[in-house]
Amino acid sequence: MKADIHPDYHPVIFQDMTSGKRYVTRSTAKSGNKETIDGVEYYILSMGVTADTHPFYTGKSTFVDTEGRIDKFQKRFGSSVRRAKKPSLG
Repeated sequence: MKADIHPDYHPVIFQDMTSGKRYVTRSTAKSGNKETIDGVEYYILSMGVTADTHPFYTGKSTFVDTEGRIDKFQKRFGSSVRRAKKPSLG
């Protein structure tokens, strides 16, 4: 490997913002928040979704959109959208 071309790889803690669960790992990402645990300095990275809260891993489904795009549009703008006049045949 070439020297001095790779980013700094350091210990981090990914924290789930919803559940508060923390995952200790290593990454190239940094943040302004740091915490020292057992003499090791970790960057704290807050994540919106982790394996602790993602529906794929938890088995809990979320809202599924069953209404189509056109139905949504009609519901939202149906009364305010002008309709083009049909040309008369006679």
